[in-house]
Amino acid sequence: MHELSLGTWWIHITTLFEWTTAIIFIVLWGFKTQNNGMKWLALAMLPNLASAMAAITWHIFDNAESLRGLVVVQAALTTLGNTCLAAAAWNLLRLKRRDA
Repeated sequence: MHELSLGTWWIHITTLFEWTTAIIFIVLWGFKTQNNGMKWLALAMLPNLASAMAAITWHIFDNAESLRGLVVVQAALTTLGNTCLAAAAWNLLRLKRRDA
């Protein structure tokens, strides 16, 4: 695991916990407010979390060439996650306009 500095590892790991905590809080907020759009937003965050896990896994194994495919998986999950987040944001806007 010598490929990244200690500070970079700290940022990577805390970001995973931060993202996971945000998902949990968004789900809880969705249940509390009975806002299904928030639940969809939390669900849309999962591909980006998986993307981060793929990137960290690759780094844990010192960016091994045999795991180069993880970079492709990570890129695909990031694209999927960003698309899902855009759709979830649009859905929140749509729900807000409908309720207004």
